[in-house]
Amino acid sequence: MNTTEINTKRKPIVLIDKSLDFFNDKVLFPRKLEKANEMLRKIGLPKMKKNIRK
Repeated sequence: MNTTEINTKRKPIVLIDKSLDFFNDKVLFPRKLEKANEMLRKIGLPKMKKNIRK
């Protein structure tokens, strides 16, 4: 068994449809985006802990 066989077994193979590139510069849900931006302005992002142990 070589390394390429190991890598393909652990990682899923994903095919991306190029026709979806049409949506790259479009906002699909403008009201939800506006609401999310407003919440981020008011509340902000949560603080991250620096020492995370598992």
